[in-house]
Amino acid sequence: MRELLAERIPGQSLDAPLYTDPDMFPHDIEGIFGRHWFFAATVAEIPEPGDYVTIDVGRFSLIVMHGDDEEISVLHNVCRHRGARVLQDARGSTGNLVCPYHSWTYASDGRLLHAAGGGPDFDPGCLGLRRAHCQVVSGLIFVCLAQEPPEDFDAVMEMVEPYFAPHEMTSTKVAVRQDLVENGNWKLTMENNRECYHCDGHPELACSLFPTFGMTEEQVPEHHRDDWVRMLSAQGRLEERCERYGLPYRLIEEVASREAGVRIERIAMDGEGESFSASGHRLSQKLLGDLPDFRLGDLTLHLQPNCWFHFLSDHIVTFAVFPIDVDRTLVRTTWLVADDAVEGKDYYPDSLAHVWRETNLQDAAFVEMTHRGVSDPAYVPGRYMPSEHLVDGFLTWWTARMQEHLG
Repeated sequence: MRELLAERIPGQSLDAPLYTDPDMFPHDIEGIFGRHWFFAATVAEIPEPGDYVTIDVGRFSLIVMHGDDEEISVLHNVCRHRGARVLQDARGSTGNLVCPYHSWTYASDGRLLHAAGGGPDFDPGCLGLRRAHCQVVSGLIFVCLAQEPPEDFDAVMEMVEPYFAPHEMTSTKVAVRQDLVENGNWKLTMENNRECYHCDGHPELACSLFPTFGMTEEQVPEHHRDDWVRMLSAQGRLEERCERYGLPYRLIEEVASREAGVRIERIAMDGEGESFSASGHRLSQKLLGDLPDFRLGDLTLHLQPNCWFHFLSDHIVTFAVFPIDVDRTLVRTTWLVADDAVEGKDYYPDSLAHVWRETNLQDAAFVEMTHRGVSDPAYVPGRYMPSEHLVDGFLTWWTARMQEHLG
C-alpha cells in the first residue's frame, strides 16, 4: 500500500487495490475516519432531548444524542459490560439508553446509571459509554474519533461558517430523508460527487445548472457561448445581491492544501434561479432564517472526507458518506426546510426531494459500474479531464492523509 501511494501519479485515478483490496479498507477507516473530523448529522435530525441517530463507519458504531442537558454528545454504541450494541435502530427517541442484553442503563450523556448485581466494589463511574469528540457548527454536527483531534478544523470552520450561518440551520426541520447504499468503494462515491463531467446523466439536476457549469471560458464549446454569457450575467446579478445583503459568496478552494480540505462558493442557478426544480422556482414558500431574497443561488460546501451541502434560500440539502465495507457505502441525504413551513401548504416532500432523490439513484448506478470496472484485471488508472480537478484534489488530500497514517 505504501508503494502504491508513493507511486500515485497526480491527475490520474488510483491503482485498483487502493479501491478494492479488503486489506485497504481498515486503513481507510483508521487513517481517515479514525483521525479526522467528519460530518455526522444535523441538529434538526435530533431536535428534542432523547432524540438520537446512529451511524456506522466501518466497524465503528456511534450514537449522536441530544442530551437532557440540551447538549449534543457522540457515544460509542458499545455496552461497557460485554460489548453488545446498545441501540439497534438508525434513529429514534429514548429516555435512558438501555442495553438489550443485560439491561445496563446509561444516561443520555453516557454515564452508567444502573447495572444489577455489581457487588460492593463495583464502581459505575468508571464504566460509562465511551465518548467521541463532537463539535456543533451552526447546526452541523461533526465527530472525531482520534484521542487528539486535528487543529486545522477550527480554522476552516471559522473561515466558512459566515457563509452558511445566515441560513439558520438551527431553525429548520427535517422534511425528507433518504438512506441509499451504493455498491462501491467510498472513495468512488466521493470522486463522483467532486465533478460534473458526468452531469449529462442527471437530466433532473441539469435543469438547475447552466449548461456551462464547471467549465472555464476556454473549455466552452461554440454552441454553448450564449449559455456562457447568460451564466456570467446571472452570476453578476447574484453577486450584486450578495453585496447588498452582506452575504459572502467568493470561492474558497483549499481541498488538498489543508488537513481539513474545503471548498465553498455561492453560484447562480439557471431558470428562475431560486431552487432545484425544473423551472428554478422555489420549492418551499418559507425563506430560511432572515434571508431577504429567494434568488440567492446555491451555496455549495464540500468538506473532506465525507460530505457536501447545498444551502438555498428555501431549503438545505445535506449529504453524508459512511463507508460500510470495501464495496458498500451509505449515502445519507437530508432535506431541511424552515421549522415553521407547513407540509402540504408551504412545501410538498416529493417535489422538494425529486431532483436529488433521482440524482442520487443515478449516481449510485455510476459508482457501482465504476467499482465493477476498477475490479476488472484490465483496469489501469485513467487520466482526469481539466473539469475533474476537484477529483484529483480529493485524491491528493486522501493520499497525503494515508501516507501520514501509514508512516
